[in-house]
Amino acid sequence: MTTLDPIQVFRTEAAELFEQIEAGLLDLLHDLSNQDQIDAVFRGLHTLKGSGAMFGFDALAAFTHHCETAFDRVRKGEVPATAELVACVLGAQDHMKVLVDQPHGGHEEAGDRLLAKLQAAVGEHTGSTVVAPPLPAPAAAASKATTFRLRFRLPANAMANGTNPLGLLDELRELGECSVTADLSAVPGLDEIAPSDLHVGWTVTLTTEQPRSAIEDVFIFVMDDMELEIEEGASTASPQSGPKPAAAPPVHAATSAVAPVPALHPADPAQPAADAKHSKAAENLRVPAERLDELMDRVGELVIAQSRLSQLANSSADIQLRSVSEDVERLSGELRDTMMVLRMVPVTQLFNRFRRLVHDLARETGKMIELEFEGETTEVDKTVIERLADPLVHLVRNSVDHGLELPDERTAAGKARSGRVLLSARQSGGEVIITIKDDGRGIDRDRVRAKAEASGLIQPGQQLMDQELLQLIFQPGFSTAAQVTNLSGRGVGMDVVKKTVEALRGVIDMRSEPGKGSEISLRIPLTLAIIDGLLVRIGTGCYVIPLSAVEECLELSLEQDLRSRGRSFISLRDSLVPFLRLRDLFRTGTPPDPYQKVVVISTGDERVGLVVDQIIGDHQTVIKSMSKLHHDVVTFSGATILGDGSVALILDVAHLVNVGQQQEAQLRAAG
Repeated sequence: MTTLDPIQVFRTEAAELFEQIEAGLLDLLHDLSNQDQIDAVFRGLHTLKGSGAMFGFDALAAFTHHCETAFDRVRKGEVPATAELVACVLGAQDHMKVLVDQPHGGHEEAGDRLLAKLQAAVGEHTGSTVVAPPLPAPAAAASKATTFRLRFRLPANAMANGTNPLGLLDELRELGECSVTADLSAVPGLDEIAPSDLHVGWTVTLTTEQPRSAIEDVFIFVMDDMELEIEEGASTASPQSGPKPAAAPPVHAATSAVAPVPALHPADPAQPAADAKHSKAAENLRVPAERLDELMDRVGELVIAQSRLSQLANSSADIQLRSVSEDVERLSGELRDTMMVLRMVPVTQLFNRFRRLVHDLARETGKMIELEFEGETTEVDKTVIERLADPLVHLVRNSVDHGLELPDERTAAGKARSGRVLLSARQSGGEVIITIKDDGRGIDRDRVRAKAEASGLIQPGQQLMDQELLQLIFQPGFSTAAQVTNLSGRGVGMDVVKKTVEALRGVIDMRSEPGKGSEISLRIPLTLAIIDGLLVRIGTGCYVIPLSAVEECLELSLEQDLRSRGRSFISLRDSLVPFLRLRDLFRTGTPPDPYQKVVVISTGDERVGLVVDQIIGDHQTVIKSMSKLHHDVVTFSGATILGDGSVALILDVAHLVNVGQQQEAQLRAAG
């Protein structure tokens, strides 16, 4: 049994809290008077402070306390929420992350600077805000005390997770006059008891001047998992306010037997909400990513073994062996599909990271930027999500710096003062298309050409298609920025984008219209582990074409092949489609089959045919990466192991389509 490291558990939960706090702060910017968002940020900071103190992160707890205090003043209406305050807390949150990762790193100086900015953001409104004096209250109502009756039971693993129930009771005692009775009804016998589990519940009678929310805040860290019932009694005047109140009826005598806490009545409206909360918590299970990766490797090995079994069964006359082989094939396919679903995560996890980036870029550049999302529910393999994070950062920064204009420039051009950056995702077959679109100035073709000629990337006056010209911005060291800034100018970011997308077996499409904006689309496979492939033979070798890219298969007789020599086009429903003779491309050196096949593949709107000798059939393909020695072989994106133990190379569809389109352009240019 694996024992979870409590410190690592805290760091995981802290990362989730940071995401919630950041999302709440950025949402608050849209409406600085939104009390729900202010409360949400306060609760997140309060939880982070308490959890940090519980797990020994004292520096984090002390620093977070100041941010929590600032938002508590905002929550109480003492100071207004401002964009400057939000920016200060966002900067403070970055420091909190450092304190979580390096709790003993000595970051006091940086923390003091951030707290000074925070104090300035809060304090600058304190002196200027006129607070009306409170109206005099009647003496009898100067201070009201309310009696609450609480019944609560913590989860059995509460103490193992670091929760001290005695600390919770002490916090309740600090709120007012408190009487506590233990509920021992659920304690098992000595032969069944587990020393690490908590079986005791409590009934508490509390008379306090604090509101109900203060009691709920005591249990804020364990609220989702515990059983809690709060009954509010009659209000009584505090002894300081005048006449002595009548004694409240006793709830339980100290010596009385403790009855078990009754369950809520089915008609109680709080019961469905509690049940839903517990069921929701039970539906989600946090699993380390490396365990999913390991399971994926095992599924891949199973698919290869199943392929070997199928090959043996097909060559055997044993009916029972074939039946078992079909069952194993069906079950392994279902297991593969289930595994794929487990690895899929919504792309919103990737998109939400850019809200903070755009906020910081807007403050740094002085531009007004609106970030919008589309298709956030589109699901992609978690490995793809992780590897796309850095490329998208470069693309968003490039759109903000090179694309969007300053507010005055946009007004002069007849545009809205706020620029728009759109991140969208959609699924197309076995690919996901992620698009970054802006409504800025667009790409200056003349400037790109001049820079490319000056850098020696192209010859002066060289004829290029529009897409080829736009693709030059992805060359290493290429930049049209006039000077190097924190955002751009070194020509590194777009090169990183290209290399990462190519490593993911993806392709980049660009569109740009001067004065109206640019659009960059990344076409990425949904998964990098197991795909459905079409197994083909070319000469004596076998190759795999990703099935998601295959449109159709056609016959190509020897006569048709001979007639098409010199132009390499095939007529397909009143349109000409270029095709590549893979025998010539791979230099097999064997005579062609009399009846070859054409496999039509596509990426987006571009199509090309691949001439092969034989189509063997579909094949569950476990993708194995190429070695470093084959890094420059662009025709293949990986390899797989067949049922007989031999290796089949996986064709890079995007590269072959690009080769076919270039061949078509050359033939059209030659007339």
